[in-house]
Amino acid sequence: MSRPETVTPQAALEHLLAGNARFTSETPRYGHQVGSEAARSGEQKPYAVVAGCIDSRVPLEAIFDQDFGSIAVVRSGAHVLDRALIGSIEFAVTQLAVPLVLVLGHERCGAVGATVQAVRAGTRPPGALSYLVEVIAPSVTGAEAEAPTGGEPVTDAEIAARATRRHVLFTVAQLRALPVVATSKGAVAVAGAIYNLDTGTVELLTGP
Repeated sequence: MSRPETVTPQAALEHLLAGNARFTSETPRYGHQVGSEAARSGEQKPYAVVAGCIDSRVPLEAIFDQDFGSIAVVRSGAHVLDRALIGSIEFAVTQLAVPLVLVLGHERCGAVGATVQAVRAGTRPPGALSYLVEVIAPSVTGAEAEAPTGGEPVTDAEIAARATRRHVLFTVAQLRALPVVATSKGAVAVAGAIYNLDTGTVELLTGP
């Protein structure tokens, strides 16, 4: 997609989901050839920022079938935000006039799984990994609280699946509270979604 001068958050989201449809139907439009005109362009006009996980099974440009210059990407374990990621998103919004930020979680996320184990064991990993766990932990405890009681014990995998969705919504709320988003009067929007590792499809959890 070559972005026009103005694009709404909803239109940006529709372009992303259309690209995901091409990806899952195995009819991608873009081959990511470094010699292409889009790759050699002297400027960039992305229409979305995608905040995703570092998981190697979730290549963001590919699953949305986007060409060079179409989307800006920031990644961390379970899309946990820190000052560098927030600053990068604010740069895209303020300097590149990006209208949409999409938070993309995914199934069987390792960072969420590690947090589930840590919370249930009452432990914390050493080093900076503990920061990821601390940020994700409230989504895990929330998932445990909403899990059905009685019957068979709820498995780690079930808690992780619930926590992943809660964590996406938590990250969306964090980004919506940023002044550059909150004061944009709808010109900048944040949405959340989940990527299915088995089918390649993106499920929207909350729209812009």
